[in-house]
Amino acid sequence: MPLESPPPLKLLWFLLFILTTTNAAALTTTIRTTTHVFKEAPKFYNSPSCPSLQNDSTVCSDVAVHVAMTLDAAYLRGSMAAILSVLQHSSCPENVIFHFVAAASSSNSILLTQTLSRSFPYLKFRVYPFGDSAVAGLISTSIRSALDCPLNYARNYLATLLPPCVRRVVYLDSDLVLVDDIAKLAATPLGPQAVLAAPEYCNANFTTYFTPSFWANPTLSLTFEGRDACYFNTGVMVIDLDRWRAGGYTNRIVEWMELQKRMRIYELGSLPPFLLVFAGNIASVDHRWNQHGLGGDNFRGLCRDLHPGPVSLLHWSGKGKPWVRLDSNRPCPLDALWAPYDLLQTPFALES
Repeated sequence: MPLESPPPLKLLWFLLFILTTTNAAALTTTIRTTTHVFKEAPKFYNSPSCPSLQNDSTVCSDVAVHVAMTLDAAYLRGSMAAILSVLQHSSCPENVIFHFVAAASSSNSILLTQTLSRSFPYLKFRVYPFGDSAVAGLISTSIRSALDCPLNYARNYLATLLPPCVRRVVYLDSDLVLVDDIAKLAATPLGPQAVLAAPEYCNANFTTYFTPSFWANPTLSLTFEGRDACYFNTGVMVIDLDRWRAGGYTNRIVEWMELQKRMRIYELGSLPPFLLVFAGNIASVDHRWNQHGLGGDNFRGLCRDLHPGPVSLLHWSGKGKPWVRLDSNRPCPLDALWAPYDLLQTPFALES
């Protein structure tokens, strides 16, 4: 007796189409949650000397260390590692409050909130929706398409996204880990006038961050007159939100982005507007708090080394992310320093 013929290929495709269109939302949620399942992190406790937060006004507490980050599905694994590293090395982890900015989709916010709550049941955090419309008409194409994501520009809007009672915040990128107490970074003195603090790199060629047409135009290049302008990386910043709001710095950055749409004055995403507004007018932070550039792509063995000196924060800025290189069995040596903070639940761990 002959075997029964298998269903025609067209029928299989039709059934798949019906399944994905009639239950698309559920299917998407299932895929996103099962392909990125994270382990529960241990709970970390305050040391006896830590001040207590008022339960009824935690989000506004001046005692807390406020940390702002963006949350994006593509970088969620990095974000989870960064959160774990902050808590693990904090002397007062229960006093750290996270403020996460995510794409405005309600389903996206719900999914991210659930993921955070499962892995960090005791985490104090809020998720703030950020609509693409805020920057849709302001983003100019850059030399790397990944830099054109609207969330890359969310750091410019922290003063309006976060509650007015949050007066100071530490902004962190998602591709880094701390190996020191974040309270030390948060306590960076800003002096009488500085709006933000960040490690400066004055040995970098500052002129390369802007186009020749910018430097050829005296009206534009005179922006830096009288300022000892140096490059700083916006992935690690301490921001005085009160001073930012009072000075209208969001609008100042937007004005440069609007000019960029009319005449190309820079090539590199969200960084140059910050340099135009703040370079030469920021409080300095020791380089140990941003050992950046570790994401230099190792396509041809171009793995980066640490800068000389002590290390409090390792930052994989650049194309190469440690989780991608580890998964592809092409890690750089320093990626081993990121791996202990990886909360991704592997299939082997699920079976155990």
